[in-house]
Amino acid sequence: MESTHGIDSGSPSAVLRLLMDGRPRTRAEIVAATGLARSTVRARLDLLLAAGLVTGGGTEESTGGRPASRFVFHPGARHVLAAEVGATHATVAVADLGCRLIAVEQVGLDIADGPETILELLVTTWRELLRGVDTAEIAGVGIGLPGPVEHSTGRPNNPPIMPGWDGFDVPAAITAEFGAPVLVDNEVNLEALGEHTAAHPDVLHMIVIKAATGIGAGLISNGVLHRGAAGAAGDLGHIRVPDGEDALCRCGNTGCLEAVAGGPALAAKLRELGLPAHSTADVVHLVRAGNLEAGRVVRQAGRDIGEVLAGCVSMFNPSLVVIGGLVAGAGEMLLAGVRESIYRRSLPLATENLRIVASTAGATAGVLGAAAMVVQHVLSPEVLDARLGGVVSAISAGEA
Repeated sequence: MESTHGIDSGSPSAVLRLLMDGRPRTRAEIVAATGLARSTVRARLDLLLAAGLVTGGGTEESTGGRPASRFVFHPGARHVLAAEVGATHATVAVADLGCRLIAVEQVGLDIADGPETILELLVTTWRELLRGVDTAEIAGVGIGLPGPVEHSTGRPNNPPIMPGWDGFDVPAAITAEFGAPVLVDNEVNLEALGEHTAAHPDVLHMIVIKAATGIGAGLISNGVLHRGAAGAAGDLGHIRVPDGEDALCRCGNTGCLEAVAGGPALAAKLRELGLPAHSTADVVHLVRAGNLEAGRVVRQAGRDIGEVLAGCVSMFNPSLVVIGGLVAGAGEMLLAGVRESIYRRSLPLATENLRIVASTAGATAGVLGAAAMVVQHVLSPEVLDARLGGVVSAISAGEA
């Protein structure tokens, strides 16, 4: 049996996809669900059991005769190493194949220290986390970086806030440490993938905004992450704000959204008002403490983000906009400003059924997305079936 995309629907990956919902099934149930011959299902299950990707899930109640064995996906068969790297900190994690986070740690950094220093920090943190978890093979490594990435090569592509990173071979450096596939993407893309995987798997069209030191967007289109031709899709922070005036941005332009509504810009505005704001966290703390000036500044930042986002909503027509990042920790003040501008500026048809909500995954959205990116890759039909290909070919020859 061949799918419309040329993937063998009788391959091990096809059986695994069925079992990945976590529901134990008997061989007979798998045969009924897939339409495969019993001998084919038995052979595919044997391969998946040998690889550790499927395990026995108990037996069903007997109605006379021998009870039938049940089989279920085994997410703990492999570890996934994941990291979301921002401008000033990184969230580093170990996950399983079900994208469950087993161990997580946040570390401070300065992205301008360069790739060698930052990647060494990630490797050291992963090794420390692995000491505290069960031993398992590493399936792959997923990394999110705060700039455009050429996803096919894993190399940063002219990132505006990452001196020394342009064109650096990130996968080669990490593969040398762990000997596993390494996938790299923009951090906001991975936050979008994390939110979609963990909280909104049924939403086909959504935009995820990260408002922190920088501001970016990740796009889910038809249920799939949209990266763009050069990996630069969603670079919201460097679109000019209508009232951005001459605010100088780190990219060299003026009036960019990031220079007007990013965390450092908000902190600077509050310092001008005599308030003790030296970081994005200080801004959020002042808002949460009920400071009126801080609330006013953050709400205006929401309006500015909404002004830029309104055009995206009219063009892309999502059903959901998710607002995350450290600035979003200020809560309803930011969301209210975003909603105000979007509903005022976007086309009524585009906003009729639009929801604008706070992030559900929060600080772990990026590492959840990094883990999901790896899992989707290593368990894809192309990769998994190729890995088991030699055995599959031998079995197929015997069935012919």
